[in-house]
Amino acid sequence: MAPRPTWQGHLRLSLVTCPVALYTATSPAGDVRFNMLHKDTHNRIRMVPTDPDLGPVERADLVKGFEYEKDSYVVVTPDEIASVRLESTKTIDIERFVDAADIDRLYWDNPYFLAPDGKLALEAYTVIREAMSRTGKIALGRVVMHQRERLLALEPRDNGLMAWSLRSHDEVRDAADIFGDIPDQKPDAAMIAIAEKIIDQQEGPFEPSEFNDRYEDALRDLIAEKQKGKGHKVKAAEPETTNVVDLMDALRKSLGGKAAAKKAAPVKKAPAKKRA
Repeated sequence: MAPRPTWQGHLRLSLVTCPVALYTATSPAGDVRFNMLHKDTHNRIRMVPTDPDLGPVERADLVKGFEYEKDSYVVVTPDEIASVRLESTKTIDIERFVDAADIDRLYWDNPYFLAPDGKLALEAYTVIREAMSRTGKIALGRVVMHQRERLLALEPRDNGLMAWSLRSHDEVRDAADIFGDIPDQKPDAAMIAIAEKIIDQQEGPFEPSEFNDRYEDALRDLIAEKQKGKGHKVKAAEPETTNVVDLMDALRKSLGGKAAAKKAAPVKKAPAKKRA
């Protein structure tokens, strides 16, 4: 079954326009989710809208309101919300092109696949994609999703385009608020050199399949055991945090441990070459 698009509209570069569709690039299908049940009946609990004065109310009687001060609201209707709809509701208008390095990674948010919506969109879509691929630029545009206008970063990927929603400036905290109290001092050069060697020893390729969610796996094991009527095995307690008294000594032992492990690993000899 083909996935349903999150958004459908048009991609526009100057006077060139083509219909496109946005699809979420990630799936929460593998997440373990729990429902709220009554402890005796195990019936699933329904969340009923409740008014403090009237008690339970029908969802049809609910309206949207903005709290401008404590317990004071401005009520807005669906028609009033629709009246302020922006052009970006149905069009991703490319506003500028930038280098990927110009976008701080703090701003990158959720990934989407941006695909042509129908055969008639293919020509214009592929022209935009190939031009971006040759110039190595990231396109910036806007879109309204989930009742919010988002800035999008578009980049070529395989035969299509990736679209990343970008956080707004107001959503990103100033790093100085957190890092400002860290003193600007350089550690011992010898310690840094040893730490660099440890980094070199642990260098390797990024393999996403190796980084599964171990907590999710543990939850699934727990659920499987409960389904079979087995008692859950209590995991060993986590080790207590150890204070490092001598940082240089700890670094040297870390380096020696890795080096010793590599030294002990068996070395595969290449087969001897046959003489002619």
